[in-house]
Amino acid sequence: GGDAVRTRPAPARALPVPLLLCYALRMTRKHSLTIAGHATSLTLEPIFWEALKTAAETENKPLAALVAEIDEARTTNLSSAIRVWLYERAIFSVARE
Repeated sequence: GGDAVRTRPAPARALPVPLLLCYALRMTRKHSLTIAGHATSLTLEPIFWEALKTAAETENKPLAALVAEIDEARTTNLSSAIRVWLYERAIFSVARE
């Protein structure tokens, strides 16, 4: 036999922040809520779930009430409607400044 070449694994390096954000955006979690007396679930990435909770606090509304408002106006699935609503809220907030 010949001499086997041994390699060591590369040392672990921290990922750049934008790359970490990309990974965080891909990890979705299922959340259960009761809207208008009906149990429903939605799947959101942690960054959107936190933004939704913050929006409910800012507007002094229970989370389920805010989601119900978004649900009434939606034209797509609930999770997508929430993402769009949060995006539009952020854009209009920046425009007002």
